Amino acid sequence: MKIYNTMSKSKEDFIPLEEGKVKMYVCGPTVYNYIHIGNARPMIVFDTVRRYFEYKGYDVNFVSNFTDVDDKIIKKANEEGVTADEISKRYIAECKKDMEGMNIEPATKNPLATEEIGGMIDMISTLIEKGYAYEKNGTVYYRTRKFEGYGKLSHKNLDDLQSGGRALLVTGEDEKEDPLDFVLWKPKKEGEPAWQSPWGEGRPGWHIECSEMSKKYLGEQIDIHAGGEDLIFPHHENEIAQSEAANGKPFAKYWMHNGFLNIDNRKMSKSLGNFFTVREISEKYDLQVLRFFMLSAHYRSPLNFSAELMEAAGNGLERIVTASGNLKFLMENAGTDRMTEAETELFAQTDRFKENFEKAMEDDFNTADAIAAIFDFVKFINTNTDGNSSKEYLEKLHDRLATLADVLGIIVDRDEEMLDEEIEALIEERQTARKNRDFARADQIREELLAKGIVLEDTREGVKWRRA
Repeated sequence: MKIYNTMSKSKEDFIPLEEGKVKMYVCGPTVYNYIHIGNARPMIVFDTVRRYFEYKGYDVNFVSNFTDVDDKIIKKANEEGVTADEISKRYIAECKKDMEGMNIEPATKNPLATEEIGGMIDMISTLIEKGYAYEKNGTVYYRTRKFEGYGKLSHKNLDDLQSGGRALLVTGEDEKEDPLDFVLWKPKKEGEPAWQSPWGEGRPGWHIECSEMSKKYLGEQIDIHAGGEDLIFPHHENEIAQSEAANGKPFAKYWMHNGFLNIDNRKMSKSLGNFFTVREISEKYDLQVLRFFMLSAHYRSPLNFSAELMEAAGNGLERIVTASGNLKFLMENAGTDRMTEAETELFAQTDRFKENFEKAMEDDFNTADAIAAIFDFVKFINTNTDGNSSKEYLEKLHDRLATLADVLGIIVDRDEEMLDEEIEALIEERQTARKNRDFARADQIREELLAKGIVLEDTREGVKWRRA
């Protein structure tokens, strides 16, 4: 299996720190509002990475935090006249609803920054003891130049950062020894939540939160650290500086970053009016369509969101779901149970679709090619099944399709929907009308059902229905 490592700018063979296990940390959202579709991309991408590792038999310890103390949270709380804790708890709950809608597996652990302050204080104290950090009037700064490898992830040179002016600087306070130094602890301001520390009341800087939470729940060294490419600098660069200076060990073996999401070929922003939350998208589309859309391009490529592309994703997803539905319908009506010799040979041919799927995923999780392999499999299913197929053969095809789709988090089996008595009666009446050659009434009932959002399909095996 090869993974593109941002650190080396190349694909590398994946060799876990511990055989059969993967320790993975993914930076989670800051919970001050509903998550937007930019947040959704890393959630979907790295959930799929995790699923593939699990499919290959790895034991995955997957940790993804919630940043529940932040300037944006405090601002929102002050606007509403409630506590920051109330805001963060509300939007963590809403975020989890959206994640469930996108079929994202619950993390092994979702640590909250506010519950790990003690560990952050300990790590900052260690950095001060080792000479990597210093305190000025209640603020603790990290000595960026003291860390020899600073810039190795973002491939930025310290001198270039210095000459680049304020735009590239991590923060800019007059009390700093060096303009490039960044904040580990900030003193309390009026109306803000704060915690006791050796440097007075205050709260941690953003970067130290992830360093501590990763260490506590995964250990000092991890296999994969992941997030959006906007986090490479300064967030992940600062995490490396903090963690490696404090622990004296390399932090993460592989750094994975997903590309940006644009809306109609423009950067998503509230000022452009093209800012969409996952909740808003769910009002127009099934979130399975959003997931399928996100996986239709390679995770490192920029991805453009548009109504046309979502429509195409919906159609693609429907092809797979329909193939699954057809298999289940044929299973229920199969005349024979056991596979024939010819079917055994046919099923053996489907190994190539599984192999192509795995080959795509092993090449830096190329989900676009993995989906193409599933489409090829669907075409095979549609061509090589009918009312004469055995139940065993149909079941094996269905299981293989469902297994491959599940790696991508795609649900191929829709929940069984109960038609209400009126619709059931209309279908029964239509069947009777057809038997009596009253085709005018049969067509009239079809139109009535279509108006209710029920599409009928007359097949050799009987009448099938689906929601429009």
